[in-house]
Amino acid sequence: MNQDKNALHGIVLHVNGQERRAIVESRTTLADCLRNELGLTGTHLGCEHGVCGACTVLVDGHSARSCLMLARQAERHEVRTVEALEEQGRLNTLQQAFQDLHGLQCGFCTPGILMTLTELLREQPDADEPAVRDALSGHLCRCTGYQNIVAAAMEALRRQRGKAA
Repeated sequence: MNQDKNALHGIVLHVNGQERRAIVESRTTLADCLRNELGLTGTHLGCEHGVCGACTVLVDGHSARSCLMLARQAERHEVRTVEALEEQGRLNTLQQAFQDLHGLQCGFCTPGILMTLTELLREQPDADEPAVRDALSGHLCRCTGYQNIVAAAMEALRRQRGKAA
């Protein structure tokens, strides 16, 4: 039984619009694969229990804790990390709002928060502040008190609505 959890597997992942190959152990999490095998270190590891939200990525467009998902489970799914948020080499609307409104301090929680808010902006373009706060409820930030994070999310929603008009 011990041998099986250490078995190596060749996997093919679709990450940020590209097909990526890796060789992982059975127990390798998606977070570890992204960081250690694919060099995508924007996905952070905090608690490694799915509580803090720092490791959040989008899997098929929906927020997922990559520390709780095995890399092998991500095969045949589209994985999107914080590295894919930029638009033509520039910050996207959400990232720019975070910069403009100081939505981060140490930045450790920021990649996971950005991924969750990316889903929110896409799924609920008319989201209000309670919806933003609800989306953020699965993320821990020890620095900001969330005020500037919420303000940045609301500003991104406002800017996004302006682009659509």
